[in-house]
Amino acid sequence: MEIRLDDVTDPRVIMLLEEHLRDMRADSPPESTHALDCTALQAADVSFWTLWQQDQVAGCIALKMLSPDHGEIKSMRVAPAFRRQGLARALLAHLIAEARRQGLVRLSLETGTPPAFEPSHRLYETCGFRDCAPFADYRADPYSRYMTLLLE
Repeated sequence: MEIRLDDVTDPRVIMLLEEHLRDMRADSPPESTHALDCTALQAADVSFWTLWQQDQVAGCIALKMLSPDHGEIKSMRVAPAFRRQGLARALLAHLIAEARRQGLVRLSLETGTPPAFEPSHRLYETCGFRDCAPFADYRADPYSRYMTLLLE
């Protein structure tokens, strides 16, 4: 397993992200789907990592900077063939360590509320994330759950 800083240009990565967007759109209405597309993941304020098993992309995660001390987790995804192997936890641990290295004091995320998101909720909760009010440009939304982690 190798986690790499990525530039979102590899066709295999693009396919994983397109699958991610399709799934997010299937579970939430358009106004409640906040997943970033490939172009948005290439923005200067976003760092994007992929997880590889040999020559296969197994997952991805991104960190969007909201302020000098606050970041948002975006585009966390594990490919279906690699699920239930602890890879989501590995990606999240990598991003948390990187956030601490960069001096962030808070990480937040927006995730869905439909049943398909329950495994993500459990992962975030076991890693110390707690529910919070909408942050950044988000608004209260029955299809969104907001969580945050203080990095102290």
